[in-house]
Amino acid sequence: MTDLFTPPTATGTASGQSLTLSKKDLARLKREDAKRQRAARQSRPKASQRWREAREASRHRPGPRGWNRAAGGPVDVIDAPFELQGTTVQVCGFYPFSAGAGLPVIGAPLGYHLRRRSLVCADPVSWFRAGIISNPSAFILGQPGLGKTSLVHRMITVLADWGVIPLVLADTRPDYVHTIADLGGQVIKFSPGQGHINPMDLGPIVARLAGIRDVKERAKALEEMASRRRSLIAGVVGMMLGRELAPHERSVIATSLSDLDPELTSPPLLGDVISHITGRPQTLRAVTLTYDNDAEYDARVREVLDALISLGPSGMYGTMFSEPTSEHIEVGRPAVFDISGVNENDHVLMAAVQSLCWNLGSATVSAEAYLAADEGRKRKTYLLVMDELWRILRASADMVHFIDAITRLNRGRMMAQVMVTHTMNDLKLAEPHLTATAWGFVERSAMVFLGGLAQGEMGNLREVFGLSRAEVAQLSDWIAEAPVDAWTGKAGLRPGAGNFLLKTGKDAGVPLHVQLTDLEIDNTNTNRHWDMVQ
Repeated sequence: MTDLFTPPTATGTASGQSLTLSKKDLARLKREDAKRQRAARQSRPKASQRWREAREASRHRPGPRGWNRAAGGPVDVIDAPFELQGTTVQVCGFYPFSAGAGLPVIGAPLGYHLRRRSLVCADPVSWFRAGIISNPSAFILGQPGLGKTSLVHRMITVLADWGVIPLVLADTRPDYVHTIADLGGQVIKFSPGQGHINPMDLGPIVARLAGIRDVKERAKALEEMASRRRSLIAGVVGMMLGRELAPHERSVIATSLSDLDPELTSPPLLGDVISHITGRPQTLRAVTLTYDNDAEYDARVREVLDALISLGPSGMYGTMFSEPTSEHIEVGRPAVFDISGVNENDHVLMAAVQSLCWNLGSATVSAEAYLAADEGRKRKTYLLVMDELWRILRASADMVHFIDAITRLNRGRMMAQVMVTHTMNDLKLAEPHLTATAWGFVERSAMVFLGGLAQGEMGNLREVFGLSRAEVAQLSDWIAEAPVDAWTGKAGLRPGAGNFLLKTGKDAGVPLHVQLTDLEIDNTNTNRHWDMVQ
């Protein structure tokens, strides 16, 4: 390709002749071309004019970086959009552009995934109904101050709005009273000098079971409640004695209850049971194999009487257990037993009160299920919260079996359960077989939320749930102490506060952070009483 002004030697013509341009003609052509270029430059608008025209055009529509006008200048850096998640019903307008979170968006929204930052939803009721887990139970483990109570609060609040009835059957500090009260629930206070509870009285709803029309169902329901009461009283008596009961002692308790209240319609008081045993009836002589020997009979029942008397007005606890129950659970309403007034240093009393409250709650739910079936109506779903589990497990071996029975049978009674304690060391009991039973509570829980734990506090979690080395290290990192602010001199939250590892079987766990709303923060403050310290 030749330059425009390179003089050609010849130019083709129609006649085939060649034409040679002179220097004069070539100079003229250059001058004409320069003139055309100057005219083109003069006719083109200046850069400032072009910017003015573009700005004027953008006044009526935003550009890719925002509005290019006064008080609306375009941004230099575009931030990533804030991501939200919702159902297709709620965000149907964005449906073509929505993306899955990788986890089932089923259950109470707990917080966000620590790695993916996506929403994590989970609770034992919703996951069981959806078929994700096979048992509606959850176990929460973690050192104190890492957010176990906050996690339970979130589940309670959301599930209550979805029609599930929460029952906190023994609130020892209390941690759940404010939340249950805000939900319009029932707060039952029970402690020395405040309220009474009759261990033999399972509530008025149990008395209604005698009216079930189907004979077999009525017998089944009454036998279940009678068995609950026998096991409970035997466990409480064992706590008072500090040992397991002998077979004949269990028979004395069971026979006495059957003699005094065979249909569970008029529960006796503690004094009635004591009077019945001291009266030496033939039914008790038969089960103690003493017959006409009064001295031998008295010797066989003496320790049972000692335990029952210690629970009565002549014992340490006054009228706590010897008067009629002051307030019963109202069926279909959230409820909490506030037992914060019970002396925490009296471990036997605390465990006895916990077992009584738990038994009352589970018996009420089970009785309501029988009545719903008899009346042909839908059954209600309940969420039982069993916090501070370690207290009751260490008080008596009978209570280990009592809790074991509750956890095995709740699924068939439309009950989900959440059990809470600090570490697996809380479940190490005096006897190896009791420890194995207690560890079974965790193994049978379909969902396990693991908060910060030291490596020596994990028990058999690594084997049962297949914890990887990375997961073990993560749990250990979460127990670090909170850093101290150099300006205020106060420590903030611990690094692992609100963090949990959700495990279902041996699959990889889901690390999540529980995110509370402003309305929940005050109710989940377990250090509320420290606010009054100067």
